[in-house]
Amino acid sequence: MTIRNVLRDHGQRYRPRMACLKKAEKVVLEMQDPTTGVKLQPQRLVITTIPHAITGEDIVVWLADRFQIDAQEARSFGSMLVALGYIYPIQDHKRLVVKPDASLYRFQTPYFWPTQQWPVEDTDYAIYLAKRNIRKKGILELHEQEQYNHLHKWMNHKWDFIVMQAKEQYRAAKERKKPDRVVFDCQERAYWVVHRPPPGTVSAMDYGLERLIDPNAHEAKTPDDYERIMIFTQQSIMRPRVKSSVSIGALVKYCATYKGHDPFLSKCLPSNPWLTDDVTYWALNMPNVEIPTKMRVERWTFSFGELLSDPRGRDDFRLFLKKEFSGENLAFWEGCEDLKWGTAATMKEKAEQIYKTFLARGAPRWINIDGKTMEITVKGLKHPHRYVLDAAQTHIYMLMKKDSYGRYLKSPVFKETTKKAVCPEEHKFSDSQLEQNARNRRPSLSPIIIRQQEQEQKAKMAASAPVDITQVMSKLSQQGKEAPPRRTSVKND
Repeated sequence: MTIRNVLRDHGQRYRPRMACLKKAEKVVLEMQDPTTGVKLQPQRLVITTIPHAITGEDIVVWLADRFQIDAQEARSFGSMLVALGYIYPIQDHKRLVVKPDASLYRFQTPYFWPTQQWPVEDTDYAIYLAKRNIRKKGILELHEQEQYNHLHKWMNHKWDFIVMQAKEQYRAAKERKKPDRVVFDCQERAYWVVHRPPPGTVSAMDYGLERLIDPNAHEAKTPDDYERIMIFTQQSIMRPRVKSSVSIGALVKYCATYKGHDPFLSKCLPSNPWLTDDVTYWALNMPNVEIPTKMRVERWTFSFGELLSDPRGRDDFRLFLKKEFSGENLAFWEGCEDLKWGTAATMKEKAEQIYKTFLARGAPRWINIDGKTMEITVKGLKHPHRYVLDAAQTHIYMLMKKDSYGRYLKSPVFKETTKKAVCPEEHKFSDSQLEQNARNRRPSLSPIIIRQQEQEQKAKMAASAPVDITQVMSKLSQQGKEAPPRRTSVKND
């Protein structure tokens, strides 16, 4: 391969993903330890002996023993190392996964590790495809043939140079011994499968847009910077402190409460989608699912914030407030959230609409707030911004938390939801089913598409909801008052 030693993008090395790669490298170095690592030995492939090879079964057993995890999670971890390019398969090149059998693998040379951050250039890929085209006598994979034709058309001005380089590398490879030639071919092919994956597969090396500057670059300090540091330090000294025993106790209590609801720390039902590639867990925990799971309903009892952060929980809480004739409190809170996180173009219009609906005199869904909060809100609405209703929203939030939330947990609405909640049974997949799930894996939906689906769901719910005649009549009367009188023309006979 003709990878050039050029300047690297130092901005990428400070990304959180780089820390993950460093940890993966430590694991790979432990696996290569002569005494405590995976056993390396020559393995026979048809009539060729491959030096320093390992089997997929040895990889899974070593990872399970080293990290005290089950075989399924160890296999998933091993597949991640293969997808990142630290281990490459000798036989099945198309799928970067670890098979828990006698399939052969080798450790990739550190020169090709992702932390080296060599730029993957199209010229090198064109030379690789041209060399494979010579070796295979024009018979390439479908996606490789498409890439070959595209690069040939795009680099037509230097294609002679690319073919010459490919022929020289092919001639040099034929002079090697057959085991070395097989190892080098597998090594090079694995590198390009990682960095130029076939269409429809998820690339482990996809890290988003390039950074133009180094985020950790040293910047010269100015007197203003030191002044801000001094002010911050003085404020930190004056801030009241909490005993370490109290804070640690609260942290332990929080971890003990949420441990059973963390899919990375506890078993999630019906299966862990990060290990099995089964989407049933996501389907059962959709934002507006009709029947929630018992674990999801249990989270609503942890705090009022957990209840409001779940769209399904808000729907259940809204039904309870409607029966208590106080649904305007939750509607006002949701309107403030929409104002806070909505677009800037409709910000002023939304603020005025919320004021007319909930705060103005004679409002159709008037809410009860104290005079001081109302004064602050009305004064801020003269120059509306995203957080102009924060005082009123906090007041209503505390009112619902202290009054309505406790009654909701004891209400028949919550008890009925808890009774109907489902507890899915555990799914146990065989090795063949796990391979099929991995083969059918696709990237997740775009956030834009998910947002559109949520808006369509809200529109359907609003269309199916009963119509409040009083609100409609009040809007029509307001429109009649605001409409200018019509001019009538008199015809003279």
